[in-house]
Amino acid sequence: MSDPLTLDQLRVLVTVADAGGFSAAARRLGRAQSAVSQSIQALEGHLRLKLFDRRTKLPRLTEAGQAMLEEARRLLKSAELLRARAEGIAGGLEPELSIAVNPLLPLPPALAALRALGNEFPQLPVTLLTEGIDAPERHLRDGTVQMAIYPVERAVTDLEATLLMEVRLVPVVARGHPLAELPAPLPRAALAEHVQLVLTDGSPRGGPGRGVLSPRTWRFADLNTRLQFLLAGFGWCNMPEHMVARLIAEGRLCRLRLEEQEGLTLPLHLVHERGRPPGLAGRWLAARLRQALEEWSPPSTG
Repeated sequence: MSDPLTLDQLRVLVTVADAGGFSAAARRLGRAQSAVSQSIQALEGHLRLKLFDRRTKLPRLTEAGQAMLEEARRLLKSAELLRARAEGIAGGLEPELSIAVNPLLPLPPALAALRALGNEFPQLPVTLLTEGIDAPERHLRDGTVQMAIYPVERAVTDLEATLLMEVRLVPVVARGHPLAELPAPLPRAALAEHVQLVLTDGSPRGGPGRGVLSPRTWRFADLNTRLQFLLAGFGWCNMPEHMVARLIAEGRLCRLRLEEQEGLTLPLHLVHERGRPPGLAGRWLAARLRQALEEWSPPSTG
């Protein structure tokens, strides 16, 4: 059996309460006072509650009426949000936006872009996955996310990748590590005597070997975990400059000057499956992220 309770009845209840009476509510709604009274009477019948005390000149909400008024406001707000979300989806907005992000993405511009996204699409549910270096592509390929941000360093035919930025990598070591005491520039032979902390994709091949100069390696799947081992003096590695500039300035890390590999960079791409472009919010976020990256001034180690 259908429920005779309607949003219009709830809207009339709220209007009567806000206007202070039936006649004032009728004028505000552009209806006859009798129609407003009938709507309230029907609502009271459906709820089996007396909502107004009519013994005074101006009707006053009963205790039950006050409680129902708060619920009516909440339901009307939910209905407005439902309508707005439906209109957005009908206009091309994703029901939900899911993104997987490599931790190489600088946090300040990422936060600026995501905050702007929340302001532009306040009702849009967003899932943001931040995991190890290989996770974004894996999530993209298994359909967990619609977009991913990570370095694409090999040719792919089933994905579309747009370059967002080049992440500058600098060789660093903890202050107090033996390499920090050697005169610059350091030859490859000096580096080979110490452990290099390397990021791996977790595959049986051990991950990419770009930038590996030492035969002695400790491998990590998580950038932030590697940073903690770096600070603890376990070895040296190439780190994103924007992540270590403050630590170098504070004296916790020391930048190494090498005979080779100065100016090493890593591309960071915005990626989606070919033939499945992002929706309205995804395209908006991509544009806003590019703008935020252009406006951002990355910290430098000199």
